[in-house]
Amino acid sequence: MGKHENIIRQMKQNPNDVRFAELCKICDLYFGEARQKSSSHRIYKTPWQGDPRVNIQNNNGKAKAYQVKQVLKAIERMEVNHGHEK
Repeated sequence: MGKHENIIRQMKQNPNDVRFAELCKICDLYFGEARQKSSSHRIYKTPWQGDPRVNIQNNNGKAKAYQVKQVLKAIERMEVNHGHEK
């Protein structure tokens, strides 16, 4: 199992304990470079209509659990709808 798969597995098992830097790596992999980067926020564009972005926030080095869950949902949607390959 590769590094990215390990991070995703950790995200699913314990969304409360995900490092912000690791979540950024996963978002970069699936959504490309962040549209907006600041020290505490990153916004990623998604390929569908509606709410076309993923917004993640640094919380003292950790990702917020609800945002980790949103990223997992967006990845699942991409894989189902677009057959995304890493």
